Amino acid sequence: ESDKLVYRGRKREMKTEAIHLRDPFVLADGGRYFLYGTGGENRFFVYESGDLREWTGPQEAFLPGPGFWADRDFWAPEVHAWRGAYYMLASFKAQGCCRATQILRAGSPRGPFEPLTQGPITPAQWECLDGTLLLENGTPYLVFCHEWLQVSDGEMCAMELTPDLTRAAGEPFVLFCASQSGWARPLPPRAPGAAPDYVTDGPFFVRASDGGLILLWSSFGADGYAIGQARSMHGVRGPWVHAPEPLFARDGGHGMVFEADGARLLAIHAPNVSPQERPVFFRIEERGGLLRLAGIV
Repeated sequence: ESDKLVYRGRKREMKTEAIHLRDPFVLADGGRYFLYGTGGENRFFVYESGDLREWTGPQEAFLPGPGFWADRDFWAPEVHAWRGAYYMLASFKAQGCCRATQILRAGSPRGPFEPLTQGPITPAQWECLDGTLLLENGTPYLVFCHEWLQVSDGEMCAMELTPDLTRAAGEPFVLFCASQSGWARPLPPRAPGAAPDYVTDGPFFVRASDGGLILLWSSFGADGYAIGQARSMHGVRGPWVHAPEPLFARDGGHGMVFEADGARLLAIHAPNVSPQERPVFFRIEERGGLLRLAGIV
């Protein structure tokens, strides 16, 4: 039965450098590693490994049914274990609908994932992407990007969810705008005299050793696509203080952190050029309440 889920024409075994995808997300579960990401198709796949070097797959993790609302831009899936199930958060788009985060659910990290609700979880009139799940004192929050395409200065936003993750339990609020970071650079102007556009992408949270929250996120810096860090000592509502320099500054981004053999690893895609992007893993360490790279894996 599992062979029916293998996408035709793809290899069953491969090394990390042979996998082409953006926005890599690694779930460590039961001694195995499950890799998800943006693959440029209207479905999501999962790769599986025991050592982060040799992978089996891709196996189909989510194939939309005929009634699914979106038909394009299937982006940035990430999977979290919560209350005995696995929840995939991903971005989707359809003609006449705003880009949005939808939550899917499965009984296994391999899927198959099914929509948790009829429609997206983000505000219907907002262009949103890259939702991530934050658990703060047992309360789930959706943290997501309000796109620069709609607000020019891309916003990092959050809203409390109900414990079953099916709907908002509060109004969305803004953590910060991209231009407040100090290191993000605007995109080329869309029109003469237009407001500068700043990108927010790929939020992910790491708990620091002093109890603070570190928020990783991506934008464009002086040397291209990059990953920045912001810190809060008072939870998701902040205030958020930005590190003056990106964690990763040149031609790669959309990072997340996971644990492997007791160490923290950062997963990014690099280079930020299609179709050359691949998942890349770095060892990281914490200094002064912030993360720093400690070598490639």
